[in-house]
Formats: sequence, C-alpha cells, structure tokens
Amino acid sequence: MRELSASAITQAVRELCVSANRVLPRDLEDLVRERAREETGETAQAILCDLCRNLDAAREMEIPICQDTGMAVVFAEVGQDLHIQGDFEAAVNEGVRQGYVQGLLRCSVVGDPLRRGNTGDNTPAVLHTRLVPGDKLTLTVAPKGFGSENMSRLKMMTPAATQEDLIAFVKETVALAGANPCPPVVLGVGIGGDFELCAALAKKALCREVSQRHPDPYYAQLEEKMLRAANETGVGPQGFGGDTTCLAVNIETYPTHIAGLPVAVNVGCHVTRHETVVL
Repeated sequence: MRELSASAITQAVRELCVSANRVLPRDLEDLVRERAREETGETAQAILCDLCRNLDAAREMEIPICQDTGMAVVFAEVGQDLHIQGDFEAAVNEGVRQGYVQGLLRCSVVGDPLRRGNTGDNTPAVLHTRLVPGDKLTLTVAPKGFGSENMSRLKMMTPAATQEDLIAFVKETVALAGANPCPPVVLGVGIGGDFELCAALAKKALCREVSQRHPDPYYAQLEEKMLRAANETGVGPQGFGGDTTCLAVNIETYPTHIAGLPVAVNVGCHVTRHETVVL
C-alpha cells in the first residue's frame, strides 16, 4: 500500500489549474497553426493568425489564454493500492482555490444555480473519480468555459438511428451554436451508456489529444465524417465564415441498453484546455 498526502494533491491541482489556463496542449496549438496556414478565406485566415498571436502572448506574458478561465473539471484515476492521507475531495478543491486565487485566474463559479452568488475562489470543482488498478493517482484538470459549454447538447436517440443521423445531429449542433462558442471548435462526442454517462463521455472525449484518433477504425472514420460535416456549416473562425469551423472531433463510447442510443456533443472552443499529471 502506497501513501500519498492530501497536500501533494493540492499542490498538483493548483499547478495544473494555472498551467492549463496559460498553455494549450501542444498538438492542439499545432493544429490551430496548421489551419491558419491552410485557410483559404482572407478574413478567416487573419482571425486564425490573431489566435496564434494570442497563444504566443499568453505564454510569453504568463497570463491566461482566455478571459474565461472556466469551471474546473477534474478527472481522477485513483489506484486501488493507493492510500490518500487526508480528505481527497477537500484536497482537490483546495488546489482549485489556490490555483485560481493565487494564480489570478477569473473565478466564475456561483454557489447556488438559481440564487447565484460567486463563491470567490472557483470552487467547488466538478470531480469525476474512477478506481483503477495500481498505486498511482492520475489527475487531469480541464478548465471549461461556458461560452462553449452552453452550446452543448444531448439527445436520446433510438437504436434505429443511423450513422447519418448521428452526423446530422453533430452538424446541427455546430450550426445552431454559430459564433457563440468562439470557433474553431473541438467537439467531444459521447455515444452510449445512459443519460448521465453519455454526457460524461463527451466531456472525457475533450481531454483526449486531438492528434489521437479513436483506436477502433470504425469510430475513427466516424470522427472524420463528423469533422467534415461540422466544417461544411461554413461558420468559420469566430463566426465570420471560412473553411475552419471545427478543428477535431473525438468520440468516446460505452455499451448501452437495447432500447436506447444516447448521444451527447460537448462543444469546446479553440481553447480546449487540459493538462495531466501522475502522482
């Protein structure tokens, strides 16, 4: 049995909150720059170049990439042979508090969904915990802005739905979103499970590297089809039209009930942030 202190978890989460908000995953940044070179629309290309300059400025000045530093979403894979000394959930939230307050990140969480009232430190985080073999703790912090989150959708389809139906739902979601999620977007698509798991799958999909296609060729091809359909909308960078509406589509799946086919689309902007550490 391996021991891990709650203070080590707090420190890791604090650092992840700050670094994830300042620097994009390398493969996503490379993709934005690649699309800036390939974009054929003059206005769209200029906007993509501005986004690239913004990425450079955030890194050089050590400031957030986006003013919306998001609600802290934390995925934790806890080894079953690991003993955490202290309160795990409290340690995660303390890390978020320190990261957002000390890191001078915008605090955007309200304590009650209807009566509002800012908590002042961006807590509590949205925490997804899974027990796995081993004695390590893997933490992924994915700050999620709500300009894109608000454009996300879930639909309980029937087993009669075809690939074309799923592609049409993704394309419709992008078209309805328009400029609201600050395109170009990254789409996380959850397929299967039940109502709540489907949405979690879509969020988890946004934490997969955009350079990594689904390991099943069937779903890897579906990702490409959905990507093409999303770009056919012509929404373009920041909604001004162009070739580049969507940068990538990541699909995650899970077995489901014989009577259903849940599908969720979690929309992420070009600043789809996430960073991982293993303790």
